[in-house]
Amino acid sequence: MSIAEVRQTAEHKMQQSVESFKSNLAKVRTGRPNPQLLDTVHVDYYGSMLPLSQVANLTLLDARTIGVAPWEKGMGAKIEKAIRESDLGLNPSSQGDLIRVPMPPMTEERRKELTKVVRGEGESAKVAIRNLRRDANETVKKLVKDKLASEDDERRSTEDIQKLTDRMINEVDRLVASKEQDIMAV
Repeated sequence: MSIAEVRQTAEHKMQQSVESFKSNLAKVRTGRPNPQLLDTVHVDYYGSMLPLSQVANLTLLDARTIGVAPWEKGMGAKIEKAIRESDLGLNPSSQGDLIRVPMPPMTEERRKELTKVVRGEGESAKVAIRNLRRDANETVKKLVKDKLASEDDERRSTEDIQKLTDRMINEVDRLVASKEQDIMAV
């Protein structure tokens, strides 16, 4: 493995950490409805537990309501029960073939709680990125020890990996700040 490959691998893994963080943020409920909020809900579909998005069409009906349209007529009650039993605090209601999922208004206390959750998720993402930096630097040190790279290469690589780490951490900080604004704005 060359130093360039170590850097490329580290960058790819750090990018994956940021993407994972983004998907975790999408699940944090602000006052605005987001169909991705229901991604964690699984429904019993003929003995298999499937994500809600694989058994129904999810849409935004208005500024405070998500619409869930089951693809099969008999799934409505199961979907409604799965949403109600999820830990999202939502109370769906059926209207014919359509299930309406209204977003309850946010209290100030809940906003502060969600801000803490977002910051905690952000810190976890930063720790993951720093761990990837450490792993990449250790791999480069091993290459130098095995005489597959020079000490100058190691120094340059360490600087490159640090710049990459700083860039990824700044991205996480930007996402945290953006999500906090969303939470407080609603």
